[in-house]
Amino acid sequence: MIRSSLLAAAAAMALFSFAAHAEMVKFHTTMNGASEVPPNNSKGTGTVEATLDTSTKKLDYTATWKDLSGPATAAHFHGPAAPGANAGVVVPWGTNPTSPHKGTATLTDQQESDLMAGKWYANVHTKEHPGGEIRGQMMKQ
Repeated sequence: MIRSSLLAAAAAMALFSFAAHAEMVKFHTTMNGASEVPPNNSKGTGTVEATLDTSTKKLDYTATWKDLSGPATAAHFHGPAAPGANAGVVVPWGTNPTSPHKGTATLTDQQESDLMAGKWYANVHTKEHPGGEIRGQMMKQ
């Protein structure tokens, strides 16, 4: 009986310890043409607000944009890359997304690490700017 009580107490402490280390991390970016690589003269702007649950690795995000040269043809999170560098797509937002766009993704350990290190950026593409019209680096708030 003492042994089962000790096991139950140890399990409860382990659960509490895990929960104490989980957190909700908020991210934000402002997107514009000047942040693209190479920069462009787009009048488009946008924002992305995101929250990462570190216990489940679930990322919830909302992106908005306006004044693009035409409809968005694609949008994504890219990484890993520092500002001024390009990288591949890590989380696509779908074809022809509209603003506002809400999404959810479950990240891998590496994706979580790169996002936490500021190595992800948001990018909205259009027909006139197929490589990306507006971009912004995702940063912890």
